[in-house]
Amino acid sequence: MSDLKYKIGIGLIPGIGDILAKKLISYCGGVEAVFREKKTALLKIPNVGEVLADSIVNHNVLAKAEKEMEFIVKHRISHSFYLDDDYPVRLKNCPDSPVIIFYKGDVNFEHPKIVSIVGTRQATSYGKDICNRLVDELCQHNHHPIVISGLAYGIDICAHKAALRNGLPTIAVLGHGLAQLYPAAHAATAREISGKGALLTEFLSDSPIDRNNFVRRNRLIAGLSDLTIVVESNIHGGALITADIANSYNRDVFSCPGRLTDTYSTGCNWLIKTNKANLLQSVADIEYIMGWDNQPKAPVQRELFPTLTPEEETVLRALKENGECVIDSLCFALQMPVSKVSALLLSLELAGLVNSLPGKVYKARL
Repeated sequence: MSDLKYKIGIGLIPGIGDILAKKLISYCGGVEAVFREKKTALLKIPNVGEVLADSIVNHNVLAKAEKEMEFIVKHRISHSFYLDDDYPVRLKNCPDSPVIIFYKGDVNFEHPKIVSIVGTRQATSYGKDICNRLVDELCQHNHHPIVISGLAYGIDICAHKAALRNGLPTIAVLGHGLAQLYPAAHAATAREISGKGALLTEFLSDSPIDRNNFVRRNRLIAGLSDLTIVVESNIHGGALITADIANSYNRDVFSCPGRLTDTYSTGCNWLIKTNKANLLQSVADIEYIMGWDNQPKAPVQRELFPTLTPEEETVLRALKENGECVIDSLCFALQMPVSKVSALLLSLELAGLVNSLPGKVYKARL
């Protein structure tokens, strides 16, 4: 807890967002070091100019950070800094993930299957029925994932309640601090969630309820999960923002189709039409795309000594050296584009040399 005030405080310095905060911490050698660094040294860091350097040096944010620490202790709020061992691995793979998150409850962020379910606040009976059926089917097929949503009206609250009804842990990602709850009508469900999952936020306790914060929190909904399901959304719905973010993180997106005349299916149909989401009609579609099929597979006859191209050998060697790898990390390590690495991985998978895991993770077969 000794350095918690610095972990909280760095996000309070005007002009510093999550990406820049991580860069500053890396250059300075630690979060506390940022606060102690001299202006001349700060100016040598890329993207740090006179105004920002003055803002860091003349900061007056630690008093507010200490006040937040008092709230955390008083209300038994858990926290996780992006360099901590308990910071969600899925979020670590997102470049703009929060420097620190706060949560009320107890949840395993490394659960093997985590699903985000999002949609319109004006959910129809069709949308609610689809949402309930999907969660029920996930349990019936013995997947038992953590379900993530945003506690909003409509599809969000339907997803949380469906998870609770099925005994699944669920995470509600909030667009405000933990000193309040919005909407207040969902307070009872929120209390149940904190006992069987978590209420999670990146915002300090006294953060206002602001529309932009709810847009910002969508990246946590996308980043914490292996896949995002859009149940119902119009063409300008916030759920489409979450889907777009999930795609930018190279996560799988699924969309439930609707009738051409239904306003709150226009966004879902558009996602499918533009290949921004997989068509979702049942859990079988998720199983197929994500490799969650529980049916035993017939053994694959492999060549004893398969012939590989030099590039395939390079990818296979990297997987053997690093173990399980997210495709983005593999592309960065090999300095190859995603399209190239994807083709090579598919070739290796067909040769029986590589396994594809949920969340676009790959590993070499022994």
